[in-house]
Amino acid sequence: MNKVMAGYHMLMILSQVDGDFDVSEGKVIVKYLKSTFPFRVDLDGEMAILSSLPREDYFIHFNNAMNDFYEDSIPQERTDFLNFAVKLVKADKKITPEENKYLKELFFAWESEYEGA
Repeated sequence: MNKVMAGYHMLMILSQVDGDFDVSEGKVIVKYLKSTFPFRVDLDGEMAILSSLPREDYFIHFNNAMNDFYEDSIPQERTDFLNFAVKLVKADKKITPEENKYLKELFFAWESEYEGA
């Protein structure tokens, strides 16, 4: 996946891991897409992939997307994405243990960039 699609996949999984998709989370995802895509994009194929993904495979898919994003991005883009991820999990005014697990995975995977910053 390219970094934008990988980011989209990670945000969609983050919005689903607590079992409750909130409209406010959807707004964060739309903002992410608008800020990364200068044109309208067809997400039907991506939605088909995500909707057919078994819940027990979310973490593996999230990690794969996280690695794809990392390989295709610069540090500032990763920082910007982390901000979107935090906004998304906070959007519904509660951070569940499941959401926290995924956020921690993201921060720990990329933390070496932020040491000493």
